Amino acid sequence: MTRLLLVRHGQSEWNAVGRWQGKADPELTDFGRQQAFHAAQRIGSVDVIVASPLVRAFETAQIISSQIGVGPIVIDPDLMERDAGEWEGLTRGEIETEWPGYLGHDKWPPGYELHDELLVRTRAALDRIHAEYEGADVLVLTHGGVIGTLEVQHSEQWQRMPNLGGRVFVHHGDRLELGERVVLVEDDEITIPDQI
Repeated sequence: MTRLLLVRHGQSEWNAVGRWQGKADPELTDFGRQQAFHAAQRIGSVDVIVASPLVRAFETAQIISSQIGVGPIVIDPDLMERDAGEWEGLTRGEIETEWPGYLGHDKWPPGYELHDELLVRTRAALDRIHAEYEGADVLVLTHGGVIGTLEVQHSEQWQRMPNLGGRVFVHHGDRLELGERVVLVEDDEITIPDQI
């Protein structure tokens, strides 16, 4: 049995302006770095940190790692956000203009990574983590689409994951058990730390 806390990265430059990121690689904002710093105080005890290679997740992992003294960070490319296809870099308004009626109706643009495809690679990553670190408490820094896809697969309704929000999963080898949703830091708690 392996406990996995999957956490969405801190605020990125594109989060701040409402752009769909997908596999694009914008950096964290200063606010996102502050979120990661504050969230580290609430992580608790973990044995391993695994992260998506996208800079917004990896830098969040680095900040938390430096604060809690767990490392080195393990990188798994299968934890990257879904490919948003032709929506990458666009705002919701731009998507509505170019693809009217798509959002909220399970209609996707060319190149968009579908739910089942994302689920296959995400489960492969979690299976590898379990095989390598069975029995450990693992912090996984990833993306909202990854976490949401796993939640939907467990019959949860899609709900936006906030930055530094997450979900506990327990890997039993043959199945994943859904645990609680967590919010590691509220936006109104953020102050500018001297350490960053």
